Order: sequence, then structure tokens, then C-alpha cells
Amino acid sequence: MSTSLIDLQLETGIATLIFNRPDKRNAMSDAMRSEFVVALERVAADKAIRALVLTGAGKAFCAGGDIAGMESRLSAPAGEVAFNGWHRQQRVHHAQALLHTLPKPVIAAVNGAASGLGADTALACDFIVVSDAASFTWSYIHRGIVPDGGGMYFLPRRVGLPRAKELIFTGRKVDAEEALALGIADRRTSADRLLADAQAWARELSRGSATALALGKTILDQAYELSAQQVFAQGSQAQGICYTSTEHREAVQAFLAKSAAARQ
Repeated sequence: MSTSLIDLQLETGIATLIFNRPDKRNAMSDAMRSEFVVALERVAADKAIRALVLTGAGKAFCAGGDIAGMESRLSAPAGEVAFNGWHRQQRVHHAQALLHTLPKPVIAAVNGAASGLGADTALACDFIVVSDAASFTWSYIHRGIVPDGGGMYFLPRRVGLPRAKELIFTGRKVDAEEALALGIADRRTSADRLLADAQAWARELSRGSATALALGKTILDQAYELSAQQVFAQGSQAQGICYTSTEHREAVQAFLAKSAAARQ
């Protein structure tokens, strides 16, 4: 068994990143976050990796922030609490931004509880597949804090503003069936098929041009904030890059050759 807090596995172009702290329900410690950042940077840089699947070891996906970190914050001198908190937030946001902006399809395979930061981390992915054992809770309110992993940005975009407020204000639990109905999850499968189904979907999503996928994802992730004119402008720039790509050239040549053969 791996002793790493993040287990990164590679197979046929698909990376599977496993939160590997099952005894703590995969709660995110500072050390685990550091490994998470390194793994995400590796996936982003490796052209042989076409998509990423994110899941958890054991019975939980990710139980949120590590309680030891919360305890440490409470015991810090009063004059250091604010700056220490700010510094920690920078690290949290860096990890979440790396995940959200990864230039490849990313699927969260939620195998159990996704709580607090764990729920936000699932939302930072492009797609979410759940097993029957999955659940979500934006439990920050129970600790007297607000969602700090992107939940206040991502959740309204999935479920609408009133529903997002209700889930964040109450911190109630959402099971797999409701998650699918609300649009938090995109697909549901059995526990024994979860990882295989997520990896198969990742392969399906990443068959196309890596250049077009990366550029298209970057623009789509900004579409709600940009005007139509800005989306068109960014699309024009992206298309200019695509025109020069090897994938585009090979695809056009293959299409022309097929057309020529059909005419003979």
C-alpha cells in the first residue's frame, strides 16, 4: 500500500488521483494539500495524460479540512490568527484553482462522503459521477465559517442561487439520489463500477484534439462572466491556434483522403 497522501496512477492516458488518507476519511491536511498540488502540476504538464479522475481511498471521498489544522488556528496567538488564516487560504485557493483550470477533462468519482472542502473539490471538477454511497454536505456553517474551496462560486452554477443558499445556510446532507436530481452530480453508478465507469467516461471525453479541448474548456469556464463579444473574441483567438495544430492538420487530411476515396 502506498504511504503517500496522494496516490497518482497512470493507465492508457488517464490519470487517477486518489486521496489516500482513509483513516482520516481523506481529510485535507497541509501535507496532503502540498502533495495534491504537485500531482496536479504533473498531470497538467504531462502531454501523455489526456484526462484526470479524482476519487478517495476507503469509505469517504474527502471529509473536508483536517481538524488538526482547525485546532492549530485556535491555539495561535491572537495577533497571528488573521495572517495565518490568510496564508492558509492562499494555499487552498492555489490547489483549487489548479484543479479547476486543469487543461484536460476532470471527473470526480465520489465514492462516499464529500464534506466541506471535499464537496467544493468535487465541484471544482468538470464532471461528477457518484456511487450510491456518495453524499455531499457544505458543512462549513456548523463550524462557523463560509465555504472557502470554491463552493460559493461553483454551487450556484450547478443548482441555481436559491438552492445553493439553502444548502450552504443549512449544511444539510445531500444523498446520491438527490445530488443527481439537483444537478450536483452528472451520473450515478454502482459502487463496484464507479472508478471503471469514471475512467471510461474520461477516455470518451478526451479522445478529441488535446489543443481544442484545453482551449475550449478555458473559454467555457469563463462563459458566465464574459459578454458574448468577449466569448467570440476568445473563440477567434483559440481557433487561430487550432488551425496551426497537428491535430487539425491530420484530421483535415484524413477527411480529405476519405472523401477522395469515396469519389473513386
